Amino acid sequence: MTSLAPTPLMVSMVQAATTLPMFLFALPAGALADIFDRRKILIIVTAVMVLTAAPMGMVVLNNAMTPTGLLLFTFALGSGAAFIAPIWQAIIPGLVAKETLQPAVVLNSVGINISRAIGPAFGGIVIVLFGIAWPFLLNAASFLAVIIALIWWRPEKQSARYFPREQFLSAIQTGLRYTRSSPAFKTALARTIAFFPFASAYWGLLPLIVRQELGGGPELYGLLLGSVGVGGVAGAFLLSVLKPKIGTDNVVVAGSISMVLVIIIFAFTRQPAIAIFASVLAGISWIAVLSCLNVSAQTALPEWVRARGLSVFITVFFGCMTVGSIVWGQVATIYGIPAALLGAAMVGIAGLVASKSFRLQQNISPNLDPSMHWPEPVLEKQIEADRGPVMITVKYHIDRKDTADFLNLLYQLADARRRDGAYAWGVFEDAANPECYLEYFLEVSWLEHLRHHQRVTEQDRILQEEIQKLHLGTTPPKLTHFLTPDFDIKKSRRKNINERGLK
Repeated sequence: MTSLAPTPLMVSMVQAATTLPMFLFALPAGALADIFDRRKILIIVTAVMVLTAAPMGMVVLNNAMTPTGLLLFTFALGSGAAFIAPIWQAIIPGLVAKETLQPAVVLNSVGINISRAIGPAFGGIVIVLFGIAWPFLLNAASFLAVIIALIWWRPEKQSARYFPREQFLSAIQTGLRYTRSSPAFKTALARTIAFFPFASAYWGLLPLIVRQELGGGPELYGLLLGSVGVGGVAGAFLLSVLKPKIGTDNVVVAGSISMVLVIIIFAFTRQPAIAIFASVLAGISWIAVLSCLNVSAQTALPEWVRARGLSVFITVFFGCMTVGSIVWGQVATIYGIPAALLGAAMVGIAGLVASKSFRLQQNISPNLDPSMHWPEPVLEKQIEADRGPVMITVKYHIDRKDTADFLNLLYQLADARRRDGAYAWGVFEDAANPECYLEYFLEVSWLEHLRHHQRVTEQDRILQEEIQKLHLGTTPPKLTHFLTPDFDIKKSRRKNINERGLK
């Protein structure tokens, strides 16, 4: 793009065309990944990406590429990446032991960022030796290698399904409901929003910085991205030392401050050597923040909603990157690249201040394995799966001195109820007996309530046991299920009218 249309806005639009599909398609892709076979989706989408990347290379080879065409091809490849990104993230827990999940997520993040550095660096060499079309053609060939690896890979078989597959739109709503009701996940999102809009200025404007501010070409661009990769590797080792000592939240703060410093350096420097040093620092900062946020998001999600939850994280991440790239590109067009970089640094400082109340979990991973401690409901007759809504009530008797502790715990349980399927929740106090409380929650159907039984985690079980310790009496709290009456009022009224007419 720096050759076809070398304006800040058009160059930054390339970054936007890469990240916008993530913002648009990651959430539905996550729902599909939680419903269908993830390996098959990866193979199909990667095959489509081959059929996109190969024609793109041929168009460039024939000198027929236009700025609009480049953006469309980039958007198409970005769409393919959007459909597979949640799956690549979600399969990590199935590849490693639970106690090694956090370092595995860090290793995966390192691999992604090293690839982002090595790919363009290698591309710069290929452009110099063979021409600008060949990186695109090699990109198409690389997808074939991924397909071969996926065909060879045999993941562990998932446990048998007890219920029908979730409906697509319902699955999306369930994923959004879960992430909205998870305090740990919302904290990770808040810190994501504070970091990536300003950090996107580095990635979005780097090609123009190289060409216009540093006076370099593909070789220097590749060298800077290679420096980011070196920084990423160094950051991974540094992360393993710092994280146990200062905690996840402080690592993210330090990484954010470091990234602000990187952007300020690029705003003033015209020396390639200083730019290389700053890029190493950018790699360290980027890998530290991204890995910590990714781990925080991963550990806040159970397996049944993992791809959907991670798709929300990816949507927010790439949404921030897309908006940031467009905004800083436009600012650079109007006011110049240094002014845009200084503006991004100021936004980064403001984000740090605004998000300081959102503290990430300090190296703690809650146990989100299914507890399966809820017994199956005792029924007088079979209930149709789609019958609903369903109201579940739990009656507690609590000593007055324990009221505050009980309600604090119960409101924590309310988040768990909503995450696992409830669309409404509440608690009432008996006017005639202040020691009696009635908790209720609503779910859309009987099938969704049965799914709720399968989703309750060990963490939820511990919380419920804490609440039940405060319950008075030898019998557990009384649990009751209510259904909407199986009665067609319109049909009944028509029948009554007909009978009166006959009489």
